[in-house]
Amino acid sequence: MSIFGSIVSAIFGHAKAAPTTNTTPAAAGAAGAPGAAPPAAGVAPTAPVDVDAVLADLAAKSGQTLNWQTSIVDLLKLLGLDSSLEARKQLATELHYTGDQNDTATMNVWLIKEVRQKLAENNGKVPAGL
Repeated sequence: MSIFGSIVSAIFGHAKAAPTTNTTPAAAGAAGAPGAAPPAAGVAPTAPVDVDAVLADLAAKSGQTLNWQTSIVDLLKLLGLDSSLEARKQLATELHYTGDQNDTATMNVWLIKEVRQKLAENNGKVPAGL
């Protein structure tokens, strides 16, 4: 599994499965509309996960002071993943970092921003090609 995939799995594996209900007027009307197809059995709509809430909960339970919002190293530690330079370089390669991987400060700043953006964009689904 890719490192980004491991991040996604660690976050969404900790997310609480909340009951999902679609309360939009269109959905409410369609559910009771004559001739409307019934919802597929056993298929639950995917509810968005509040990634920051999941991470904050993990941080509160960890007993460590970690700056996971701005530090890729701390985010990886919070998730129980390898935060070594080699692992971060591999993550940078996966996410198509084009800068100098030996400039670790710049790379780390880029990594935390990129990981958080990809999590927000994909709601935890690993983009194709990673």
